[in-house]
Amino acid sequence: MMASAKKRIHELRDLLEQANHAYYVEAQPTMPDRDFDLLLLELVELEAQHPELHDSNSPSQRIGGAPIEGFRTIKHTVPMTSIDNTYSVESLKAWHQRVMRGLDLDESQGLFAGDNLEFVCDPKIDGIAVSLRYEDGELVHAVTRGDGEKGDDITAQARAIRAIPLRLKRASRQALPDILEVRGEIFMPNAEFERVNREREQAGEVLFANARNSTGGTLKNLDPKVTARRKLSFVAHGRGEARGGAVAEVETYWDFLQETRRLGLPFNPLARRCKGIDGIVERIEAFAAERAKLPYGVDGMVVRVDRFDRQAELGSTSKAPRWCIAFKYPAEQGTTVLKQVDWQVGKGGTLTPRATMEPVFLAGSTVKHATLHNIEEIRRKDIRLGDTLVIEKAGDVIPQVVSVVLNKRSKHSKPMEPPTKCPACEGEVEQEGPKLFCMNPECPAQFREKLKWFVGRDQMDIDGMGEKLVDQLVDAGMVKHFADVFTLRRAELLKLERMGEKSTDGLLDAIEVAKSRGLQRVLAGLGIRHIGVSAAKTLARAFPDADALMAADLNALTGLEDFGEVTAPALHDYLNSKAGRETFLRLAKAGVDLNSHSYRERIVVTDSPFAGKTIVLTGTLETWTRPELTERLELLGAKISGSVSKKTDLVIAGTEAGSKLEKAVQLGVEVWDETRLLSELKL
Repeated sequence: MMASAKKRIHELRDLLEQANHAYYVEAQPTMPDRDFDLLLLELVELEAQHPELHDSNSPSQRIGGAPIEGFRTIKHTVPMTSIDNTYSVESLKAWHQRVMRGLDLDESQGLFAGDNLEFVCDPKIDGIAVSLRYEDGELVHAVTRGDGEKGDDITAQARAIRAIPLRLKRASRQALPDILEVRGEIFMPNAEFERVNREREQAGEVLFANARNSTGGTLKNLDPKVTARRKLSFVAHGRGEARGGAVAEVETYWDFLQETRRLGLPFNPLARRCKGIDGIVERIEAFAAERAKLPYGVDGMVVRVDRFDRQAELGSTSKAPRWCIAFKYPAEQGTTVLKQVDWQVGKGGTLTPRATMEPVFLAGSTVKHATLHNIEEIRRKDIRLGDTLVIEKAGDVIPQVVSVVLNKRSKHSKPMEPPTKCPACEGEVEQEGPKLFCMNPECPAQFREKLKWFVGRDQMDIDGMGEKLVDQLVDAGMVKHFADVFTLRRAELLKLERMGEKSTDGLLDAIEVAKSRGLQRVLAGLGIRHIGVSAAKTLARAFPDADALMAADLNALTGLEDFGEVTAPALHDYLNSKAGRETFLRLAKAGVDLNSHSYRERIVVTDSPFAGKTIVLTGTLETWTRPELTERLELLGAKISGSVSKKTDLVIAGTEAGSKLEKAVQLGVEVWDETRLLSELKL
């Protein structure tokens, strides 16, 4: 049995890595996403059954580990400088002339004339620059550009990105490089950016302005699971330190790209080799029409001298290399007329203004709608109904209003007034900061969006209950309250469109499982203002059940970690409202578990060797899984951290311990093996 499981685990790892390589490097997918997800789920389950076969580079590890406590800083071995920009062909030609002079080239030099000097034109994807460091073929660090000399360690986040190989692929019989630093761009595809913004709008959160902003926000999140969910991608576009192997011996950037591709790293297939300034301009102009059709944001074209020795000869200024420049395309703008403004109600009660305009073709698509963000943005730009607006696509993705054409404004126009009643329920509307909120907790528009959130993966995780089914259930009047989800009947579900016996039975099984999720998931899903996943976790650790939480006074809530003068009163008001109390009562009646699965009684531990210590776990232990040991040590007064620092008191290292153990030794942090741990626990 053990041998067959081991064989299947290795088989699944190979299949999934091959699928990743085919999708991100070869651009030739070999399996549908659903098949990939099913194989990954099988691998996760098998590895859980056989922890002795743990491999930190397994595809299953991309799902995301425990949240890290903070970012540490890592110094770049080779500085990551920024690139100068140019916005016109004339200034691009001037840069080319400076390159020519720097290399002592002129038109009379025959073979070495400027027309024969080779460049590479590489699309400039609008993302976050990162340096990936591989040692003996394995990913050891991922570091942001930062100030060019040092950046943030985002290795945990990078490991969750499928396009980034955890282990380099061995090309034919060639040896892997001893050290390879690949510089590249982490970015968010357009479809994923739009999905994330839809979720934020429904949650009443501020929308990301563009995909780059969304990518940065994702990488700054301390929970790698967020990175895994948001489907970021990666493309290589440069090198840092390189030692050993064919990739360290190449003489041109173009050949470097080919070698990195053989090693399993993706680069942009739209990169082109060009000769002379005429070839550069021709490629830039041809690509201008292509970029609007791409599934990711591109804001320019990076042009660089191809040969590395020529790059070294040209050198750098204090800010940027002389051998490289970024040609930036201007954002495409258009004008249209504002026809109406609708106020959409999000799950948190936020009213967001949405503009409906006369259709205008812009950056590859027809635009009819744009968010106006909030009432203060409308006032700042003095946007009025009937105005002629200048619009553009921010990052060539999301439409936004740039300004109003005042000389086309009607003399009879009036400033826009915010709604005083909710457009969905006519409840009272109040302004808090720049936003408007519907104050009715039973608002039907809020409920529809809250329900979609409630059944989602990080909340009650009801498999099979997607947005379309939620809309059907609400429209049919079958679900009017969260508790109604848990009392749905098979016969009624079968009457709905696209609900056959198999899907209905699967949904009912998922609902039954969801009843046991516990207090933390329920709190995270209800859409209570200011209470998200993190706050729900804090509450579940502080209170044993919903009854204890509802009995808490304002002082008890204010004293919780990260709760203050805004969050605590909002929660207290909800818990003491008729709607809030009815919600918990009806959920309990429907059989939903409202006990906390993570409650920790506040016991003062005085005789434990772990009390008050910050501990880091690394490697594989035979006696416990990581969550089991974490729970045990926390009960003994320890604080478990995800990274080693000067504040770490103890590192517990199992087999295959890696960089955390090395860091502990460097800092002189005390290290225990499993034998010492068992001794201290008296086991």
